[in-house]
Amino acid sequence: MICGVFLVVEDRGILRVRIAIPIFCCVMSSFAVAQTPTDTPPVKVSAPGSANGINPLEDSRDRIFYPGDTERAGPLVHKIWGNFLLDQKQIWTSPLHMNRSNAKWWLIFGGATGALIASDHYLENRIEHSSLQRDFGNNVSQAGEVYTLVPAVAALYAYGVIADDAKPREVGVLGGQALLDSLVVMEALKLAFGRQRPNATNVQDRSEWFDGGQSFPSGHAMMSWTLASVLAHEYQHTPGAKWVPWVAYGIAGTVSVARWAAMQHYPSDIVAGAAMGWFIGRYVYQTHEDHMIHRHQALLPKFVPAVSPESRTYGAALNWGGGGAPHGLTLAHPIPVGGN
Repeated sequence: MICGVFLVVEDRGILRVRIAIPIFCCVMSSFAVAQTPTDTPPVKVSAPGSANGINPLEDSRDRIFYPGDTERAGPLVHKIWGNFLLDQKQIWTSPLHMNRSNAKWWLIFGGATGALIASDHYLENRIEHSSLQRDFGNNVSQAGEVYTLVPAVAALYAYGVIADDAKPREVGVLGGQALLDSLVVMEALKLAFGRQRPNATNVQDRSEWFDGGQSFPSGHAMMSWTLASVLAHEYQHTPGAKWVPWVAYGIAGTVSVARWAAMQHYPSDIVAGAAMGWFIGRYVYQTHEDHMIHRHQALLPKFVPAVSPESRTYGAALNWGGGGAPHGLTLAHPIPVGGN
């Protein structure tokens, strides 16, 4: 995360521009998690039977929740904790991994956030903000509260366990982990910027930022778009469930607009939170999904020659097994069960 400290000046317009610069950089650091998991360098871990106890071919797929991880509490908690630490490291160091493929997202969403920060007060005065409107917005936005979203993913996980269905079980696990990742990022940014909410009283321009507020970014928008992103990516290719992304994004969008109607956030707070939430949800899905559940992303088979000089025979095999490199097969080194 890149931040900066600037002198506070009396001119209102200059103040907004100077405030927008460090926030622009900070928001961009979170957008970098749009990188695909293949950008993650290989992770060396101990593996039974490998040379010197190290398998140099283990990669980011080892961060995936396989059915054996999600069926029992012990492996599940252990995997969630390990993946959470890896996620946080990837998110907060994301500026170091910027490349040509994701730079456009930095520019698009960072530019939009900076422009909205400069025009927040103008846009805030475009709607009436009546008491009825504020009450309606507060009530609707309850759908984006943590105490609403967490039970939702827990229910999905429970349904997957009861029905012995790997898909909703994975959605529950990935949704919970994505929400945890977003919660930490959200609280850190709120603490760092301390922006006062639009409905705060007796707030001068010079104390709108860095004054203990909770406005930037919008937590409701960030959390609801995080879960919506996981759901949409999980079900976008599922026959009979392609309506799920529309419903998920519709609810997240409604929550976001409701926070503005309730005078709880400025437009820039909502856009920044929604964008960061969507990218974090996509990152968690792409990094931790079980590819065997998502057939459209199934592993490609490997062609492995089989040679036996002793008996002067030869052949070939197609192997879908683990992460090891293809190697020639002989009678002394047959095809192992479930792997190459």
